Amino acid sequence: MCHASVAAVSDSELPLAGLRFTLVGPGRVGSSLAGWATAAGAQLIEQSGRAGVERISSAGQELLLIAVPDPAVAEMAAGLARRPQAAVALHTSGSLDAQALAPLRAAGSAVGSLHPLKAFPRALADPAEARGVFFALDGDEAARLLAQRLAGAWGAVAAEVPAAARPLYHFAASLAAGGVVTLLAAAAEIAARLRLPPAVARGYLELARGAVAAAIAAGEAARALTGPVARGEAATVRRQLAALREIAPEKLPLAVELARETLRHAAPQPAQEALASELDRLRQELRDEN
Repeated sequence: MCHASVAAVSDSELPLAGLRFTLVGPGRVGSSLAGWATAAGAQLIEQSGRAGVERISSAGQELLLIAVPDPAVAEMAAGLARRPQAAVALHTSGSLDAQALAPLRAAGSAVGSLHPLKAFPRALADPAEARGVFFALDGDEAARLLAQRLAGAWGAVAAEVPAAARPLYHFAASLAAGGVVTLLAAAAEIAARLRLPPAVARGYLELARGAVAAAIAAGEAARALTGPVARGEAATVRRQLAALREIAPEKLPLAVELARETLRHAAPQPAQEALASELDRLRQELRDEN
């Protein structure tokens, strides 16, 4: 009987073999990306927090990865540019473009950005966490090519998000992550005011999980819209908003705007027109009250 054997992949066959890099900012994002890179064959030569950045020199390496909070990126770039650095410097900010690393460009490094469109509640050690994640790129050609190589090695998706689009690209990312969590917190608060058991709030989390899964399966969030607003059920929405005015009136403007936005994205139905008019009227009433 012939027994087939599967040979282990040698380090030299890994997609990032031979890539040497330094990490500045070993927090949740930086540690995750560094771990994914080493798992794909790269070699982490040195890492430092912001406090030790004055000693960092990545000269002779392929990559200097800067994963510090947005307000610190320019300051770190200026400090790092005082010493020889790697051929390419990438930062992980979503709201900033490559120009934030201008001092490093002036010092001889190609500069760019590599922003993962993913939440990092903690450092994510498993390289499988990178699969399918979108990475926003921009910057000098050499920097973009290296960023593409990294994303490809991780099984991720990468595309350029230019400087002019960065502020709203990042705002939309905040809506998709932080905005959703904020709405879940508001839902839990309403349940608490109604003195419902904690299991209800946990149920809302599970409901959100299912809704997001449906949107992913549909390939487009708008195709997964559901609920009385999307269906144009004006009587139900009217009762809900009246009850909200009693228990949490400060959330009524938010509810109205969310309902109007839902109608904008929902598949057209005859009943929606009447609901849209009612929401517009209520919106104006709330403005007049204020």
